[in-house]
Amino acid sequence: MSHPNPPSPQTLLIDADDTLWENNIYFERAISSFISYLDHHQHPPAAVRLVLNRCEHATIAAHGYGMASFERSLLDCFAELSETPPSDQQRQRIASFARSISDQAIELLSGVAETLPLLAQRHRLILVTKGNAREQQQKLDSSGIHMHFTAVEIPPEKHADAYRQIVTRYALAPETTWMIGNSPRSDINPALAAGLHAVYVHHPNTWVLEHDDLASPVPPQRLIQLDRFAALADHF
Repeated sequence: MSHPNPPSPQTLLIDADDTLWENNIYFERAISSFISYLDHHQHPPAAVRLVLNRCEHATIAAHGYGMASFERSLLDCFAELSETPPSDQQRQRIASFARSISDQAIELLSGVAETLPLLAQRHRLILVTKGNAREQQQKLDSSGIHMHFTAVEIPPEKHADAYRQIVTRYALAPETTWMIGNSPRSDINPALAAGLHAVYVHHPNTWVLEHDDLASPVPPQRLIQLDRFAALADHF
């Protein structure tokens, strides 16, 4: 596939989870298994999920992202909704739900394997994914697409200052730098706040804690909305 009119080289900051590969669907499956296991008589699944969301907020604030934090959130939710603390056997079962996520092989999203090499030929690609640095690096290493990125950034959280630090670290020009991702809260809105352009790539199963209204770019900033990763080749 050739680009009809390749733009001048840009820097593309690209998110990983649910932008390059599936991620949240595995958490949703683990949560469904947890809720079924809990089988709480007083609280329907939707109510359990609200408690779990609150537990995840608190755990992430205190301990960051990653499998250990997710397991802690499940245990906290179980303890809050149950009349007694979890037994050792229950703890092991709950831990197995978190482990089921780690056992998943990396599943690239449609169009990623074909589109990334094209983008890498035309532009500078930097992976920018938040979370547990060791876990995120392991996913990238096993993804088979690491060679397309000139650098990898794994901040503990993606806020406007994190993007400003990346701009400074790599001496980027905001007018030729784009953040590409599926999360309004972590990818799009803070990147726009930091003065960058952004591309929102819709994913039907974006994590509920990443939902937010898309901010409006301040001209000459641009915000492009796409429904699939492969469409990036038409713009870049």
